[in-house]
Amino acid sequence: MNDPNTLRAQLKTCQPGMTGWKAFEDACIATLTYLFVPPLSPPHIQTRSYSGVDRRDAIFPNRNHEGPGNWTHLFKELGARMVPFEFKNYDTSTIGKDEVNQIRNYLTKPMGKLAVLCTNKKPSHAAYIKRNTIFSEDGKVIIFITTDELIEMIAIKERGDDPSNLIMDLVELFYIQHE
Repeated sequence: MNDPNTLRAQLKTCQPGMTGWKAFEDACIATLTYLFVPPLSPPHIQTRSYSGVDRRDAIFPNRNHEGPGNWTHLFKELGARMVPFEFKNYDTSTIGKDEVNQIRNYLTKPMGKLAVLCTNKKPSHAAYIKRNTIFSEDGKVIIFITTDELIEMIAIKERGDDPSNLIMDLVELFYIQHE
């Protein structure tokens, strides 16, 4: 298990852009594993679809189908059986609708209707509009988590609280803001 201070330092020191993409992805996976395994199962990293067309950064299996907890709730509400996480560590490019469409394509029926886009900066307005359209068309929920929010979840866990509460907050905020 990683030390929370080490995870924070790794997240804060990743260079944006191509030079830091791998360090960012590794730091995010280590942080998410620290935060959510268990109750989620360890992630499948860099998995490809059978045809090889899709390559997902990380997929965390959610085997919490019964009982209390946020992951059980998300399984029941959104069929979140396999939760894909994508990592975008951009420098000058914006995180826009193409990045949202990319993760949308990963949400097949067996996966469920919840995906998370972890970013080093806030997505563009177009990204927020696109995820609203995706929810209106398909009922798929895509939430954005910034580096600052990952660091906040580390603090939540250190206090002895459930970091998945922030995931629930972001899903509920998405529902409130959806139009």
